[in-house]
Amino acid sequence: MDSQKDPQPFVETSENVLAALEDLRAVAHFFFEMGMLKRTARSGFQFLGSGKESVADHSFRVAIIGFALARLSGHADPYRVVCLCLFHDMPEARTGDMNYVNKQYVTVHEDKAVRDLTGRLPFGAELRSFMEEYRQGQTEAALLAHDADQLDLLLELKQQQDLGNAYATQWIRYAIERLQTTVGREAARVIVETDSAAWWFNGHEDWWAPKHRPNENP
Repeated sequence: MDSQKDPQPFVETSENVLAALEDLRAVAHFFFEMGMLKRTARSGFQFLGSGKESVADHSFRVAIIGFALARLSGHADPYRVVCLCLFHDMPEARTGDMNYVNKQYVTVHEDKAVRDLTGRLPFGAELRSFMEEYRQGQTEAALLAHDADQLDLLLELKQQQDLGNAYATQWIRYAIERLQTTVGREAARVIVETDSAAWWFNGHEDWWAPKHRPNENP
């Protein structure tokens, strides 16, 4: 006779349903709140004088860069790096984006924002662990995520430099100095040597010039 008992079936009770509904309501609130990042501008561009992006725009490419850096460096858990990147500016839905000038005069209560934002979420502890690891910046994953953050800024600055913004050249130097990993510094070296429009412009002359002139037989 089999000594193992069949697992007890899940019994849906009114308490279970209410708890699940409360969890889902908190998650829905979280989804709406994260939508604020699409409408929250990255404030440093007002000092640069050109360019613009939202915090959500920034976080999306940071996550892509983080994945690439993790793969290039052979990191054991690239998906954790992606999560650190994706959520690193999450509290800015409540605090707004504070640039380097703002931070000289404004104290941002990011810890409180993170606690309040995640407190009712069933996966809130995991989000808080991502934020804590990123802010401490001690693990390999956190270092890669920090470099991904700076490389996204570097890419924006290089594009503005290519479009003629002289101040971008000065900012590029500081972005590179903040890089902490070998793979991040190597990526930066290639980025500054690469034309930001080359991926779509170079080598595609046939896209821009017709193969035959109008009214001329092909």
